[in-house]
Amino acid sequence: MWIKLDDPGPVFYTGVRVGRRGVPFRMIKFRTMVIGADKLGPSSTARGDDRITRPGHFIRRFKLDEISQLINVFRGDMSLVGPRPQVQWAVDLYTPEERRLLDVRPGITDYASIRFRNEAEILAGSPDPDRDYLEKIAPLKIKLGLYYVGTYSLFTDLKLIVATILSVVGVNPEWSLPPAGSMS
Repeated sequence: MWIKLDDPGPVFYTGVRVGRRGVPFRMIKFRTMVIGADKLGPSSTARGDDRITRPGHFIRRFKLDEISQLINVFRGDMSLVGPRPQVQWAVDLYTPEERRLLDVRPGITDYASIRFRNEAEILAGSPDPDRDYLEKIAPLKIKLGLYYVGTYSLFTDLKLIVATILSVVGVNPEWSLPPAGSMS
């Protein structure tokens, strides 16, 4: 309701992402940016980005925009846990090894969602957020995703769901991440 009261545009944003086996799908999120934001700037969003709406700041802070992705889970496009779905240009940069990320259904949360819960802060002030994302964030996100693909289990998924909830309420869930030496 707050989204609609603040801005006359739609409540939901649907962006094309690449899913399992490389099949594109429309990921549903609560809209947190101005209409046409994808044409006004990069696909990576830094803290302080002028395209974020007033309710968008609150929604993003508490990851509420992700809740609507449960629709994607019910449709079968996504899972609760799995590597986060990427835009096509990022998938096009994958090596053959990294394409293993497409062997599983993408998820609402994963190791990278916890590790980079402050992604917008990392990119804050960047003159080129997409480049900085590729250099500072994507390499470890991909490693974490590949680790998940190689080791996922029901226990891991439950652990990541609990860690995500704790992260959203401000508890540091670093205990849920794999040891640095376990990702090669």
